[in-house]
Amino acid sequence: MFDLDKWQEIYYSLKKHKLRTALTAFGVFWGIFMLIVLMGAGTGLRNGVMQDFDIAKNAVFVWSEQTSLPYQGLQPGRRINFKNSDIDAIRANVKDIEVISPRNVLQGDFRVTRGNKSVSFQVYGDYPDYVHVKPMIITGGRFINHHDIRDRRKVAIIGAQVKNRLYDPEEDPIGTYLEIKGVPFKVVGTFDSPLSSNDAIDDIQTIYLPNTTMQQAFNQGENVGWFGFIPRMGVPAATIEENVKALLAQRHKIHPQDRSALGSFNVEQEYQEVQGLFAGIKAVSWLVSIMTIIAGVVGVGNIMLIIVKERTKEFGVRKSVGAPPWSILSMIIMESLVLTGLAGYLGLLAGVGFVELTNYALIQFDAQSEFFANPEIDFEVGLTALLVLVVAGTLAGVVPAQKAARTNPVIALRDE
Repeated sequence: MFDLDKWQEIYYSLKKHKLRTALTAFGVFWGIFMLIVLMGAGTGLRNGVMQDFDIAKNAVFVWSEQTSLPYQGLQPGRRINFKNSDIDAIRANVKDIEVISPRNVLQGDFRVTRGNKSVSFQVYGDYPDYVHVKPMIITGGRFINHHDIRDRRKVAIIGAQVKNRLYDPEEDPIGTYLEIKGVPFKVVGTFDSPLSSNDAIDDIQTIYLPNTTMQQAFNQGENVGWFGFIPRMGVPAATIEENVKALLAQRHKIHPQDRSALGSFNVEQEYQEVQGLFAGIKAVSWLVSIMTIIAGVVGVGNIMLIIVKERTKEFGVRKSVGAPPWSILSMIIMESLVLTGLAGYLGLLAGVGFVELTNYALIQFDAQSEFFANPEIDFEVGLTALLVLVVAGTLAGVVPAQKAARTNPVIALRDE
C-alpha cells in the first residue's frame, strides 16, 4: 500500500492509454452519479409529499353520512348525527384510544368582525387534545384547555393570517375581543402552521373555539360533526377505526353491512402506502444504478485483462527473478481499485454537486412544490456508495490479477 514504486507503476500504466482509461472509468462514474442523483430525487419527492402530512401519522377520522340500508324499522337515507354522549361511550368501550378529539365546524356564510374590520375565516370547535392530532405552533398565549370546555368559555385561538387581517402589526391580540356571528369571543392564543406548502394558508386562516362553547353559542345542541382519534402506542390505527365504527353503528342503529352511513380516513394506512411507494422507488433506483455500475465494472475487468495481456512478458520477467505471485496479484487489484475508486469518487462528487445545485435553484426561484422539495443525500447513501466502489474495484481486478499471478515465466518470456 505504501510502496511508491508500485504507485508510480499504476500511474504510468493508466496514463499510457488515456482515452481507454477515461472511457472505461466513465461507466463507473456514470453508475455512481446516477445512484446519487436518483437517491436525491427520491428524497426530494418524499419530502414534497411528506410535508403534506400535517397530522399525526397514526390518526383516524370518523364522520357521519346517510344510511343506505333499512334497519330495525328505520328507512334508508337517514342522516346520522353524532352526539356528546358518543364521546363518553367511546371512552368507556374502546380502551385502546390515546386521544379522542370531537370536532364541529361553523357552517353558513358569516364574517368575523373586530372594530371596522370584517373578514371571512374558518371557525372550528375543538377539544384540547386536538393539538396531538394536528400539531401547530402556538406563537402567543395558549390553546383551548379543559376549563374552557367545562365552563363553555367564550375564548378563541386565532391563526397568523387572522391576526394580520384584523389587527395592526404592532398590536397584541391576546386579551382583545372579536365577534363571530355577533357573539363576542376573547382571544387567548395565536398560532402558526409548521407547514410550508399551500395547506399552511388554510391553517393560518382558522379560528378555534371550545367545542362546547360553539355548540351552545350557535345552537348546535349536542351535535358533534366528526371525531379524530390517536391509538395507544403499539395499537394499529385500523383496530381503532374498526372498533369505533362498530360501536357508533350499534348506538345509531346502522345496519352492520351498511358501508355508506359512516365515513372514515386512516392516516396510518395512507402513510404506510406512501412509505411503501418510496421504498419501491428507492429499490428501483438502486437496481438501475447497480446494473450500470456492474456494466462499468465489467468494462474495467476487460480492460485489466487487456493490460495483463500486454504486460505478459513483464510479469514473466518479474516471476523469473523471484517476484512472489502476491506482488503481481496485489498490483493488478490496486490498479483496478484506483481506476474504479477515482472514477466513482468523481461520480459521487458530481452527483452530490448536482443535487445541491438543484436544491439551491429550487430555493432561489421558489420552485419547490407539494410534490418535490429539498432534495438531499443521506449520509448512509454516501457510505454505501463508497462501499460499492471498493467492492466493485476489487471484483473488477480479481480475475485479471489471478491470470497475471498464474503466468508461467518460460511461456511469458516467449510472448510477442
